[in-house]
Amino acid sequence: MEMTVYHTSDLTIHNPDVLHSRKYLDFGSGFYVTTLKEQAEKYSAKIRIRGKQPVLNIYELKIDVSTINYKRFDNYNEEWLDYVAACRDGRNVERFDIIEGGIANDKVFDTVDLYFSGRMSKDDALRKLAFTKPNWQICITSQAVLDNSLKFINSENLM
Repeated sequence: MEMTVYHTSDLTIHNPDVLHSRKYLDFGSGFYVTTLKEQAEKYSAKIRIRGKQPVLNIYELKIDVSTINYKRFDNYNEEWLDYVAACRDGRNVERFDIIEGGIANDKVFDTVDLYFSGRMSKDDALRKLAFTKPNWQICITSQAVLDNSLKFINSENLM
């Protein structure tokens, strides 16, 4: 697998690490990137709200997924929902070197939050999510994989 990926921050990040990740994210702690440049650019609004200058970091990701512990969720399904629920709740989950799949963004998170709180059944949440096209995220949780597979290309300030 070889692709250009993006990470938006308030910093240029030449050498990313997994240590500075927040806990309780969709796929747990790790360095998050996306293949969708437009999605990364839209994330810059959250950085601007904090009064900071957003920076789009651009990388080349090269990995042979047969050599690592890799997981891909192709759509919002029961397995994805259970995994995200466990990660966001801080429960132990199977750890992967790289996990990729849909984001629990604002639109999706409303549904996921209703499910987490018990105000929506899993079946109802899955039916609602079935009509949502996922935004895409790749979470690299292994520092060794990050060091060996992700190459910084460039960064640009976003307006």
